Amino acid sequence: MDEEWWVEFLKGMLKPVAALSVVLLAVVLSYFQKLDLEKEMIYSIFRAFVQLSIIGFVLQFIFSQSNILWILVAYLFMVSVAGYTAGQRAKHVPNGMYVAGGSILVGTAITMITLVILNVFPFTPRYIIPVAGMMVGNSMTTTGVTMKRLRDDIKVQINLVETALALGATPRQATVEQVKRALVIALSPVLDNAKTVGLISLPGAMTGMIMGGASPLEAIQLQIVVMNMLLGASTVSCIISTYLSWPNFFTKTYQLESQVFSSD
Repeated sequence: MDEEWWVEFLKGMLKPVAALSVVLLAVVLSYFQKLDLEKEMIYSIFRAFVQLSIIGFVLQFIFSQSNILWILVAYLFMVSVAGYTAGQRAKHVPNGMYVAGGSILVGTAITMITLVILNVFPFTPRYIIPVAGMMVGNSMTTTGVTMKRLRDDIKVQINLVETALALGATPRQATVEQVKRALVIALSPVLDNAKTVGLISLPGAMTGMIMGGASPLEAIQLQIVVMNMLLGASTVSCIISTYLSWPNFFTKTYQLESQVFSSD
């Protein structure tokens, strides 16, 4: 990176720094409303600034490499962080971090491989890493909600589940309604977003392209692809998470694990 690149980078950071004024407004409002969120707001923005700055340099390096191993390293790192985060949301699910990570890995990998095979995106860092990031982030949210909701619903209706098991039902049969409910709740925001995209707000990918100088028609084409891949990856990840969660909810003799449903 030469001196000219650094000068351009510093000039480009003037706008993000200027945008901190709206954060200052939020901090002032929080203070006068006695929300006690001032420190958290400042910390969150500072952390986001540092994280994005670091990832910017990392991506700059990866984009300049031709070795596909860097794509896999970046992808696995994102999946690991997403799995940990989703596992924290579903903290009462045993091995939740590994269940979420495995589900996100399989769901996003299937979707991404399909898109590459169909030549929707070329297998290059500049395309795959941003695409994978969007899919992993979305799948992280939906998978965490699915796992948490499934466990909570089984706990609330534990008597019904135990009765079904006593009558000879398999874990799948005994919890089919709870699984459906968890999946519907987790995927509803993705579906609602797809229904209202362009009517209420312009999504990030589309907005970024338009602000970058692309025509609205080109931006729309990309956004349609993005919405399709997000729905596909989220659905696969959520369904897999239910299958991977069952072994942690039931014993080998098809009985509920009491320890899983006794804690709050």
